Amino acid sequence: MVALCAVPTGRSGRPSKSLTFDQALALLVAAEGSSLHAYIVLSLLTGARTEELRALTWARVDLAGDPDRNPPTPPAIQVWRSVRVDGDTKTKKSRRTLALPARCVSALTAHHEHQGRPDDDCLVFASTAGTALDRHNVLRAFRPVVAKADLDPRDWTPRELRHSFVSLLSDSGMSIEQIADLCGHSGTTVTEGVYRHQLRPVLLSGAITMDQLFGAEA
Repeated sequence: MVALCAVPTGRSGRPSKSLTFDQALALLVAAEGSSLHAYIVLSLLTGARTEELRALTWARVDLAGDPDRNPPTPPAIQVWRSVRVDGDTKTKKSRRTLALPARCVSALTAHHEHQGRPDDDCLVFASTAGTALDRHNVLRAFRPVVAKADLDPRDWTPRELRHSFVSLLSDSGMSIEQIADLCGHSGTTVTEGVYRHQLRPVLLSGAITMDQLFGAEA
Protein backbone atom coordinates (compact mmCIF):
# COMPACT_ATOMS: atom_id res chain seq x y z
CA MET A 1 0.00 0.00 0.00
CA VAL A 2 2.86 2.38 0.79
CA ALA A 3 4.21 1.95 -2.74
CA LEU A 4 0.89 3.18 -4.12
CA CYS A 5 1.01 6.42 -2.16
CA ALA A 6 2.34 9.56 -3.76
CA VAL A 7 5.24 11.12 -1.91
CA PRO A 8 4.45 14.74 -1.03
CA THR A 9 6.96 17.16 -2.47
CA GLY A 10 6.24 19.93 0.00
CA ARG A 11 6.72 23.60 -0.69
CA SER A 12 10.02 25.17 -1.48
CA GLY A 13 11.48 27.37 1.21
CA ARG A 14 11.03 31.11 1.10
CA PRO A 15 14.04 32.63 -0.67
CA SER A 16 16.24 34.55 1.73
CA LYS A 17 17.17 38.13 1.03
CA SER A 18 18.78 41.06 2.78
CA LEU A 19 18.22 44.76 3.19
CA THR A 20 20.43 47.23 1.38
CA PHE A 21 22.21 49.81 3.52
CA ASP A 22 19.59 52.46 2.66
CA GLN A 23 16.74 50.07 3.47
CA ALA A 24 18.38 49.06 6.74
CA LEU A 25 18.83 52.70 7.73
CA ALA A 26 15.20 53.46 6.84
CA LEU A 27 14.06 50.52 8.99
CA LEU A 28 16.12 51.72 11.97
CA VAL A 29 14.58 55.17 11.69
CA ALA A 30 11.07 53.72 11.30
CA ALA A 31 11.57 51.54 14.39
CA GLU A 32 12.18 54.53 16.67
CA GLY A 33 9.31 54.86 19.12
CA SER A 34 7.94 51.39 18.40
CA SER A 35 7.77 48.57 20.94
CA LEU A 36 10.21 46.62 18.79
CA HIS A 37 12.82 49.37 18.45
CA ALA A 38 15.56 47.80 20.61
CA TYR A 39 14.81 44.34 19.20
CA ILE A 40 15.23 45.51 15.59
CA VAL A 41 18.38 47.49 16.37
CA LEU A 42 19.95 44.56 18.21
CA SER A 43 18.98 41.99 15.60
CA LEU A 44 20.24 44.03 12.67
CA LEU A 45 23.44 45.31 14.28
CA THR A 46 24.58 42.14 16.09
CA GLY A 47 23.12 39.36 13.91
CA ALA A 48 21.68 37.52 16.90
CA ARG A 49 19.04 34.94 16.00
CA THR A 50 15.44 35.77 16.82
CA GLU A 51 15.19 32.74 19.15
CA GLU A 52 18.30 33.98 20.98
CA LEU A 53 16.96 37.50 21.48
CA ARG A 54 13.62 36.24 22.78
CA ALA A 55 15.45 34.33 25.54
CA LEU A 56 17.81 37.18 26.49
CA THR A 57 17.61 38.37 30.09
CA TRP A 58 18.99 41.57 31.55
CA ALA A 59 21.55 39.54 33.51
CA ARG A 60 23.19 38.80 30.15
CA VAL A 61 23.34 42.47 29.13
CA ASP A 62 26.27 44.72 30.05
CA LEU A 63 25.55 48.28 28.96
CA ALA A 64 28.62 49.82 30.60
CA GLY A 65 31.53 47.48 29.96
CA ASP A 66 34.78 48.21 31.76
CA PRO A 67 36.68 51.04 30.06
CA ASP A 68 39.40 50.96 32.75
CA ARG A 69 40.54 47.42 31.96
CA ASN A 70 43.54 46.79 29.77
CA PRO A 71 42.37 46.25 27.10
CA PRO A 72 39.01 47.92 27.79
CA THR A 73 35.92 45.69 27.91
CA PRO A 74 33.14 47.03 25.69
CA PRO A 75 29.41 46.85 26.42
CA ALA A 76 28.19 43.43 25.33
CA ILE A 77 25.45 40.80 25.41
CA GLN A 78 25.99 37.17 26.33
CA VAL A 79 24.12 35.08 23.78
CA TRP A 80 24.05 31.90 25.84
CA ARG A 81 20.41 30.77 25.69
CA SER A 82 17.54 30.48 23.22
CA VAL A 83 13.84 29.64 23.23
CA ARG A 84 14.54 26.24 21.71
CA VAL A 85 13.00 23.25 23.52
CA ASP A 86 16.16 22.52 25.53
CA GLY A 87 16.82 26.20 26.18
CA ASP A 88 20.29 26.01 24.66
CA THR A 89 21.64 27.81 21.62
CA LYS A 90 21.54 26.13 18.23
CA THR A 91 25.10 24.76 18.54
CA LYS A 92 27.91 25.01 21.10
CA LYS A 93 29.67 27.58 18.91
CA SER A 94 26.46 29.65 18.93
CA ARG A 95 27.11 30.45 22.59
CA ARG A 96 29.01 33.70 22.28
CA THR A 97 29.48 37.16 23.75
CA LEU A 98 28.93 40.02 21.32
CA ALA A 99 30.22 43.56 21.74
CA LEU A 100 27.45 46.11 21.32
CA PRO A 101 27.59 48.93 18.77
CA ALA A 102 26.82 52.35 20.25
CA ARG A 103 23.39 52.40 18.63
CA CYS A 104 22.52 49.14 20.41
CA VAL A 105 23.66 50.54 23.77
CA SER A 106 21.45 53.60 23.32
CA ALA A 107 18.41 51.56 22.27
CA LEU A 108 18.82 49.03 25.10
CA THR A 109 19.39 51.76 27.69
CA ALA A 110 16.14 53.48 26.66
CA HIS A 111 14.36 50.11 26.61
CA HIS A 112 15.61 49.30 30.13
CA GLU A 113 14.32 52.64 31.41
CA HIS A 114 10.98 52.12 29.65
CA GLN A 115 10.59 48.74 31.38
CA GLY A 116 11.12 50.43 34.75
CA ARG A 117 14.62 49.06 35.38
CA PRO A 118 13.56 45.42 35.67
CA ASP A 119 15.40 42.75 37.68
CA ASP A 120 18.27 40.87 36.09
CA ASP A 121 16.24 37.69 35.66
CA CYS A 122 13.57 39.50 33.62
CA LEU A 123 13.43 39.07 29.87
CA VAL A 124 14.75 41.94 27.78
CA PHE A 125 12.01 41.44 25.21
CA ALA A 126 8.70 40.45 26.75
CA SER A 127 4.97 40.93 26.39
CA THR A 128 3.14 43.57 28.43
CA ALA A 129 2.47 40.80 30.96
CA GLY A 130 6.20 40.07 31.21
CA THR A 131 5.95 36.72 29.46
CA ALA A 132 8.19 35.52 26.64
CA LEU A 133 7.39 36.68 23.14
CA ASP A 134 6.68 34.11 20.45
CA ARG A 135 7.51 34.55 16.78
CA HIS A 136 3.95 35.64 16.01
CA ASN A 137 4.17 38.47 18.57
CA VAL A 138 7.39 39.67 16.99
CA LEU A 139 6.07 39.41 13.43
CA ARG A 140 2.89 41.35 14.29
CA ALA A 141 4.92 44.20 15.78
CA PHE A 142 7.49 44.05 12.99
CA ARG A 143 5.12 44.53 10.05
CA PRO A 144 3.99 48.11 10.85
CA VAL A 145 7.64 49.16 11.21
CA VAL A 146 8.45 47.65 7.82
CA ALA A 147 5.53 49.51 6.26
CA LYS A 148 6.64 52.77 7.86
CA ALA A 149 10.06 52.28 6.23
CA ASP A 150 8.30 52.16 2.82
CA LEU A 151 8.92 48.42 2.45
CA ASP A 152 6.31 45.77 1.73
CA PRO A 153 5.48 43.98 5.04
CA ARG A 154 4.65 40.83 3.07
CA ASP A 155 8.22 40.64 1.79
CA TRP A 156 10.15 40.86 5.05
CA THR A 157 10.36 38.89 8.30
CA PRO A 158 12.53 39.41 11.42
CA ARG A 159 14.85 36.55 10.42
CA GLU A 160 16.03 38.58 7.45
CA LEU A 161 17.61 41.09 9.78
CA ARG A 162 20.28 38.46 10.45
CA HIS A 163 20.73 37.92 6.71
CA SER A 164 21.08 41.69 6.33
CA PHE A 165 23.71 41.74 9.09
CA VAL A 166 25.80 39.24 7.11
CA SER A 167 25.30 41.11 3.84
CA LEU A 168 26.25 44.50 5.27
CA LEU A 169 29.41 43.14 6.89
CA SER A 170 30.41 41.30 3.72
CA ASP A 171 29.82 44.41 1.59
CA SER A 172 32.02 46.40 3.97
CA GLY A 173 34.91 43.98 3.39
CA MET A 174 34.82 41.81 6.53
CA SER A 175 36.25 38.32 6.03
CA ILE A 176 33.95 35.31 6.00
CA GLU A 177 35.88 33.85 8.96
CA GLN A 178 35.04 36.90 11.09
CA ILE A 179 31.41 36.85 9.96
CA ALA A 180 31.15 33.15 10.82
CA ASP A 181 32.41 33.85 14.36
CA LEU A 182 29.92 36.67 14.86
CA CYS A 183 27.08 34.48 13.61
CA GLY A 184 28.03 31.66 15.97
CA HIS A 185 28.84 29.19 13.21
CA SER A 186 31.31 26.34 13.77
CA GLY A 187 33.08 27.20 10.52
CA THR A 188 32.73 29.06 7.26
CA THR A 189 30.95 26.17 5.51
CA VAL A 190 27.66 26.90 7.29
CA THR A 191 28.02 30.63 6.67
CA GLU A 192 28.69 30.08 2.98
CA GLY A 193 25.88 27.53 2.66
CA VAL A 194 23.14 29.41 4.51
CA TYR A 195 24.11 32.96 3.60
CA ARG A 196 25.59 32.45 0.13
CA HIS A 197 23.26 35.08 -1.38
CA GLN A 198 24.31 37.62 1.24
CA LEU A 199 28.07 37.20 0.84
CA ARG A 200 30.06 39.34 -1.51
CA PRO A 201 30.54 37.23 -4.65
CA VAL A 202 33.94 38.66 -5.58
CA LEU A 203 36.89 38.51 -3.18
CA LEU A 204 38.79 41.72 -3.69
CA SER A 205 41.64 41.60 -1.20
CA GLY A 206 44.07 39.69 -3.46
CA ALA A 207 43.57 41.98 -6.45
CA ILE A 208 43.81 45.12 -4.31
CA THR A 209 47.06 43.97 -2.68
CA MET A 210 48.65 43.00 -6.00
CA ASP A 211 47.69 46.33 -7.53
CA GLN A 212 49.37 48.04 -4.60
CA LEU A 213 52.51 45.92 -5.08
CA PHE A 214 52.86 45.97 -8.84
CA GLY A 215 50.51 48.66 -10.12
CA ALA A 216 48.98 48.60 -13.60
CA GLU A 217 50.97 47.32 -16.56
CA ALA A 218 52.74 50.13 -18.40
